[in-house]
Amino acid sequence: MLNRIDAPSVNGIGDILLEKPEEILFKNGLKVFVFHAPEQELVKAEFVFKNVFEGPENPVRNTALSSMLKEGTQSLNSAQIAEKIDFYGAYLIPEFSFDHNALTLYTLGKHVDAVLPIVNNILNNSIFPQQELDTYIRNNRQSLQISMEKTDFVARRNFYQQLFGSSRYGQSVTDELLKDLDREDIIRLYRQQIQPKNATLFLSGNITPELLFSFRNYFEDQWEGDTQIHHIPYIQKLEQSSDLLKIDKQGALQSSIRLGKVGIQRSHADYPALQFVNTLFGGFFGSRLMSNIREDKGYTYSIGSMIANLNHAGFISIVTDVGSEYTEDTLNQIALESRKLREEKVGNDEIELVKNYMLGAMLGSLESIFSHVDKFKSVYYSGLNLDYYTYYTNVVRNMNADQVQDIAQKYLSTEDMVKVVVG
Repeated sequence: MLNRIDAPSVNGIGDILLEKPEEILFKNGLKVFVFHAPEQELVKAEFVFKNVFEGPENPVRNTALSSMLKEGTQSLNSAQIAEKIDFYGAYLIPEFSFDHNALTLYTLGKHVDAVLPIVNNILNNSIFPQQELDTYIRNNRQSLQISMEKTDFVARRNFYQQLFGSSRYGQSVTDELLKDLDREDIIRLYRQQIQPKNATLFLSGNITPELLFSFRNYFEDQWEGDTQIHHIPYIQKLEQSSDLLKIDKQGALQSSIRLGKVGIQRSHADYPALQFVNTLFGGFFGSRLMSNIREDKGYTYSIGSMIANLNHAGFISIVTDVGSEYTEDTLNQIALESRKLREEKVGNDEIELVKNYMLGAMLGSLESIFSHVDKFKSVYYSGLNLDYYTYYTNVVRNMNADQVQDIAQKYLSTEDMVKVVVG
């Protein structure tokens, strides 16, 4: 008989095991990582390419390249590509980030041989039709005009510019950059960037020998690329001003606030400890910032802080939108919570709460084989391996009040942070 009187026992989270991939190098230089999940009939194939920058770093070119990959090849137009992919119940999604772009295919294993020729065609023969480019430019210019009226969009643009200057991370889309997009320039970038030696393929699902043979056929034997890649080195902006940048927005009812500074990357030994302290500070619903500025003061619906990791930099950011009349006190309260973490010891109950939250979130994020791929990509592109997660969980489990204070003193002072307010 079920015991409905006594609550079940509470057990701590043990070791978290992640799926290790099979690594293959195709003869054309394509690196392949295969995550086997025989019970998963859905196959995910993610082609990830390093963004190529030449001369002045202009990410608008890379964004346009990614967005327009499916807009037409020498033999198929965009409508035909969409129709063929939809017919097999598959999805083909271009994605873009600061450091990479990707083309991701979701399909049932039984339809792989029907959809892979389409993907191969896109990676080999995209032509970026001028009509589609004109439409892309027009739509994005209109979208930019609308977005520039939003305080959060303007705050984010200026925040990145203050942190990273004219680098690939600090550059923002402008109307002039959109107007200057050139089809021949995008094709030249396509030939450099979309080639096997600049790509990594992450395969996950029920990857049978027959299915792997199909991928070899289309992306080893039928995909070549020998265009020289011209990478320019990343140069970090050396100084960030901690003076408040205030941008007035006529008629705005709220202020968008962004604070932050360049910080450490995932490869740094302190990174998991900093993630712990950041979670306590502003990284979950029970954080110090949320408890003070939302729950106690009622200034905002949401406030949070985050630690971001990029290929060439890391940064800390604090983000919120508040009523205009609360702007000054919100900045004061953020500084107060930072100072308290640096000057006062955190109680054991709060530390245990954050430990359980972070380990539980880690465990809960591994609901499928596709989640394991995402975890692997995070460490792979940081120059690490899956042992990092053992280190991460050990650091989280062993955090104490002295370590929290030490990390806060090292990294969470707001005095030297970039401060942007738009409203």
